[in-house]
Amino acid sequence: IVGLVGSIDNDFCGTDMTIGTDSALHRIMEVIDAITTTAQSHQQTFVLEVMGRHCGYLALVSGLASGADWLFIPESPPEDGWEDLMCERLGETRSRGSRLNIIIIAEGAIDRSGKPISSNYVKDVSARSGAGSPSSATLRPGGEYRGGDRAREAPWVGVPLPSPQAWGSRCCISLPAKTKDVQKAMDEKRFEEAIQLRGRSFENNWNIYKLLAHQKPAQEKSPFSLAILNVGAPAAGMNAAVRSAVRISICQGHTIYAVSDGFEGLAKGQIREVGWHDVAGWLGRGGSMLGTKRTLPKTCMEKIVENVRKFNIQGLLVIGGFEAYEGVLQLVEARGQYEELCIIMCVIPATISNNVPGTDFSLGSDTAVNAAMESCDRIKQSASGTKRRVFIVETMGGYCGYLSTVTGIAVGADAAYVYEDPFTIHDLKANVEHLTDKMKTDIQRGLVLRNEKCHEHYTTEFLYNLYSSEGKGIFDCRINVLGHLQQGGAPTPFDRNYGTKLGVKAVLWMSEKLEEVYCKGRVFANSDDSACVIGLRKKVVAFSPVTELKKVTDFEHRLPQEQWWLNLRLMLKMLANYQISLTEYISGKMEHVTRRTLSIEKGF
Repeated sequence: IVGLVGSIDNDFCGTDMTIGTDSALHRIMEVIDAITTTAQSHQQTFVLEVMGRHCGYLALVSGLASGADWLFIPESPPEDGWEDLMCERLGETRSRGSRLNIIIIAEGAIDRSGKPISSNYVKDVSARSGAGSPSSATLRPGGEYRGGDRAREAPWVGVPLPSPQAWGSRCCISLPAKTKDVQKAMDEKRFEEAIQLRGRSFENNWNIYKLLAHQKPAQEKSPFSLAILNVGAPAAGMNAAVRSAVRISICQGHTIYAVSDGFEGLAKGQIREVGWHDVAGWLGRGGSMLGTKRTLPKTCMEKIVENVRKFNIQGLLVIGGFEAYEGVLQLVEARGQYEELCIIMCVIPATISNNVPGTDFSLGSDTAVNAAMESCDRIKQSASGTKRRVFIVETMGGYCGYLSTVTGIAVGADAAYVYEDPFTIHDLKANVEHLTDKMKTDIQRGLVLRNEKCHEHYTTEFLYNLYSSEGKGIFDCRINVLGHLQQGGAPTPFDRNYGTKLGVKAVLWMSEKLEEVYCKGRVFANSDDSACVIGLRKKVVAFSPVTELKKVTDFEHRLPQEQWWLNLRLMLKMLANYQISLTEYISGKMEHVTRRTLSIEKGF
């Protein structure tokens, strides 16, 4: 017997994400984004109640993804006297220029004595703060949460692969009765234990929220200065990573600089010191608030070195795509010529192409997959009244076929052509024959995805002409090029939280490394592990030296030499009803887990 847990509350222990949770988070964030516009115009405080009678996951993650000012979850009731403290903090943020306050409350929120805390009571209390007239809204299950086929929920159920999106992390597991222990701990007012029993992911979400929600003065000023810049094309989640990196740096006592326009801005001296409130409201913003360019350091190395020396920069956090990784590699290789570059450097991969070595999953690719999926859904819907039509859709990604493959699984594509999986004219002929047979069934429409650089000669126009000619009299064809639409608008909840966590993890790692190499008032770092890419590798956060990653990188095509998602392509063909052999498919493994093995650190 195999159980797949479906619950928007994400209240089952032993799985990172239950089916339905991601869709619920999308709905909540859509409401919060809409509320934000209204609240900023009218300088209001909004109290938003979300579902979660016994589990505060939805409230916690939406609070982390929106930068909420106050959060109520059943696992961690507020201390007695919270009313005065909340009003004090709301008033404090307004006095610093904030035009918006958001309070999120889980429907099962309680105080320390177990008495329920209602959204109406919180609304009445917040009115005392003088932080704008409060309004309240309650999200209930009458359709608000349900109904959106989100890209990560459809394809990943039961996929036993080493992907952060295949939340089961390579194995199916039999579980002890741990879920009930959480409720028992809450009933017995063992709240700290209840947080721990929810799992490391929940506990870390809670700790990061508390760390970033309100400014706490650093215990002492550190001697270190860090600079943050965005490099490459804009990607959703970049701003979330910058925000958390800035705020955690301030908590650590560092001086923190923001650099505009990537390495080019670093060379031109477009550098300014930033504070806590300079990054307020950045979480839900798409694109890059700092500005980003593709310029690589080798074109302006001496000017970069000059400004690193001028601003006494001892740590460089670069958030971006393949250019960010390649740029840091160039800086490391120039250390022999410029001692000023012997500093700590870290790359947070952020690109819709998901082609940066050192991580299974780049920041922004989740938003891109969702944007492509929604576009394909609309394209298919346009054919609902038209029989026998095939759509050929071109996706971005350079030579990397991640977007095409994953979107293809999510939308049920008949084929997805990518550079990494070579194909011939015989394969194209087989696809046309497959679609011809499909038109004889009840589903008389087809969808074919093509990565923009999958083949030098078999272009989108070529595929259109081929399918149109071979399918003449059986089906007609249409072309759609998604283009920059795939960069998405507002980041998905996943990318907001992923960016937030990577920003925190990166700065904490940099702080630790700076302490190690700081001697006699200066920083000198020239070891391989002083310049790394942070990423998720088989669900564990890892720091990989750029010099090591160079050995496993295809620089001509801007790709890692090995990519985990290629294993999904067999499943794509299977779901499209091709006659294939599953002998090469990677099967899952059974593993019995205990409370002890569940508590072992697995990433966040």
